[in-house]
Amino acid sequence: MGRPTSRVLTLLELLQSGGIRTVAELADRLGVDGRTVRRYVDHLVDLDIPVEAVRGRYGGYRLAPGYRLPPLMLNDDEALAVLLGLVVGRRAGLLTATATATAGGTGTATGTATGTAGETAAAKIRRVLPERLARRLDAVLESLAFTAEPGEAATPETGVLLAVADAVRHRRPLSIRYTARDGRRSERTLHPYGIVTHAGRWYVTGTDPEVDPEIGQDRTFRLDRIADARPLPGSFEPPAGLDPARRVLSGLAKAAYRYEVTLKIHGTVEQIRARLPASVASIEEPVPAPVEGTDPHTERWLHVELRAERLDWLPPVLASLDRPFVIERPDELRDLVIALADRLAASARQACDPDRTGH
Repeated sequence: MGRPTSRVLTLLELLQSGGIRTVAELADRLGVDGRTVRRYVDHLVDLDIPVEAVRGRYGGYRLAPGYRLPPLMLNDDEALAVLLGLVVGRRAGLLTATATATAGGTGTATGTATGTAGETAAAKIRRVLPERLARRLDAVLESLAFTAEPGEAATPETGVLLAVADAVRHRRPLSIRYTARDGRRSERTLHPYGIVTHAGRWYVTGTDPEVDPEIGQDRTFRLDRIADARPLPGSFEPPAGLDPARRVLSGLAKAAYRYEVTLKIHGTVEQIRARLPASVASIEEPVPAPVEGTDPHTERWLHVELRAERLDWLPPVLASLDRPFVIERPDELRDLVIALADRLAASARQACDPDRTGH
């Protein structure tokens, strides 16, 4: 950590994230002792920033409710960077939603989204910009085009995202209220390991300690389906070598769908992943395993599993791999591949008829 001024600003940033921060927690984050934390709090109070002391077993410091920092002053480059980030984030579905949620008597929650936080933030920034700069930025945004379609809007609520992120950082258990894909609602405990964005959606991955107190059970939840997230007492230790992104992709590939497909494909992992990414399929090494020291780029038979609601997209993908493969199941996929092969062969044998092609 840098000079005392830098630490005081970091303290303000921690308090702005919401909730009550204990002296021990702040001291650990700032790399100082408790007495220094109290001195930094006094510095903030001297600057008319309303920091409140909370007494009790779980006491500490917090900002007074309703306090907001004065507006930031942005130069041309900074304003353009912020607005472009908001535009791109909104198209990708990676911004939070401004919503109101009320808890019902049965423990469920209802929420009504009134737009994305990115839209309201962009409007506020646009209103306070000097007219000259605003016109120039409008010209950039109006002339900007995207090759990809806008992402699906599946934005989490800001409060949920902040609560989950805080629990991930400080390794705190969470109590969440979740609505599954089939509409079923439940309340459960989660040890959150990380937040991952994929294909325009936000996910949190972790374990459910109520399934097995020793090892728990892997869980991946969509943040936009979490109605409420509350920290619980205690802490947990994530497993060593954890890769949240890989866990989410693996979970998506193993999700329950109508068809379970198993294949053997001759090639390398890189060749298969070019058409069947980790979010779609899982790849296992052959049995028996390759001899130690074998070049991972050596082509060999690999076991591939995936799940899908439909099979019609898979034959063209297998054809584009241009690798030998064996379909173990289901038989419907084998029939679809044969039908595609027949159509391709018929088209390849067809002679060019100028009257039919127009050439």
